[in-house]
Amino acid sequence: MSHHYSGPNFGFPSADARLDLTDLYAFTKPGDPEKSILIMNVHPSSTVIDPEPTTNEPFSPDGLYEIKIDTNGDAVADVAFRVRVSSLQGRMQIATVRRVDGPLAAGTDDGGELLFQDALVSTGRDAQVTEAGGYRFFAGWRSEPFFFDTLGAVNDLHFSGADFFADKDVCSIVLEVPNSTLGTKPVGLWARTLDKKGEGWVQVERGARPQQAVFLPGEEQGAYLAGEPADDARFVATFAHALEHTGGYVPDEAERVARTLLPDIMPYDPRRPASFPENGRTLTDDAADAFMAILTNGKMPQDGVGPHSDLLAEFPYLGPPHSAHD
Repeated sequence: MSHHYSGPNFGFPSADARLDLTDLYAFTKPGDPEKSILIMNVHPSSTVIDPEPTTNEPFSPDGLYEIKIDTNGDAVADVAFRVRVSSLQGRMQIATVRRVDGPLAAGTDDGGELLFQDALVSTGRDAQVTEAGGYRFFAGWRSEPFFFDTLGAVNDLHFSGADFFADKDVCSIVLEVPNSTLGTKPVGLWARTLDKKGEGWVQVERGARPQQAVFLPGEEQGAYLAGEPADDARFVATFAHALEHTGGYVPDEAERVARTLLPDIMPYDPRRPASFPENGRTLTDDAADAFMAILTNGKMPQDGVGPHSDLLAEFPYLGPPHSAHD
């Protein structure tokens, strides 16, 4: 998450940028406390490893994009929003959005109650927004909202205050949902991408909290990205080892901190203001500094980078893309 190169050897999952999961956001709709905004970002326009632009096609027609919601605290999905995208002639894409509840939400397929069909995917500056049944939906290229001095981070944490993402784009899936669809208690959120393999689906990435998928799992990265939050206890030792190495934690404290990071689920209570990492995540929360402070045991100075100025006050909240992708 937010690393923009989460596959093997810091490449893309399945060698496909369109399946790369970057960030997850959740916050109450501005001006309407009865609704929430869920944002899943994928497909970075370029990365530190390879600065060349990725493909213009926003989403993979062989991909499945999901936001999972745990409503009872067992780290298993009870609600899922599923997005599939089809490519038409003329490089146009259209999206189908489904919702599934109950035990089937934890499964791996593309079924569910149809919320949107043939919703146009945006490739230009204008946001194509679709509304139906109390929901709003957007999918397409947007200005990257994540902010961080990535080059400083890879330069042994020597920060210059330069925001690597200031001119980058990302592909966003934005849902406005009634809070009643999330239940009456705080929930846990995560997102995942899947790739079509034969007649089935293979999970290639998942996550909720930014950056830890790259900095912490180490040699078990593949198993971590393919795993389920309910099984994340098996990665505590791996996380603890990484924290000892990067932050100088003593073993007992490293294990304690590792357990606060797992399972990899974002807590969200729509009745309270969103603020990462305690409750959801807004587009202006400095999640990078929060995570790096944990990773380095408070030894890392802040990177000096702040939120982007092109965010919108209305749906879909992310600014228009910097480059033309149509």
